Amino acid sequence: MQTAKSYMDAANAAVPRISSEEAVTRHANAAAVFVDVRDSGAIAATGTIKGAQRVPRGLIEFMADPATPAHNKALTKDAEIYLVCAAGGQAALAGKTLLDMGYTNVTNIGGIGDWTRAGGPVEGV
Repeated sequence: MQTAKSYMDAANAAVPRISSEEAVTRHANAAAVFVDVRDSGAIAATGTIKGAQRVPRGLIEFMADPATPAHNKALTKDAEIYLVCAAGGQAALAGKTLLDMGYTNVTNIGGIGDWTRAGGPVEGV
């Protein structure tokens, strides 16, 4: 039987995580796709990464699948995708889902608080 811990362990094992400082450096790459997987209320409260796609974790499968009307065109299977959430857990789980869907370059950058403390650019605050 799966538990929350077993899902998290699998996600953390599958999805590489980098430091916020490294993520800020990679943000300068125009080809990189930054994705905030938090819900709109959380994003409204804290802002998000400048230029980030807003893809709530509950919709990740639909927005990542080009066969659905909800598909987000920024999400391509070969894109360099960086995921952020509140603390890193939802980003890891969303990343594992993307890997399971055939995405090949997915990275967890942790929480938005770490991003802002590292001096990452934000919008919506």
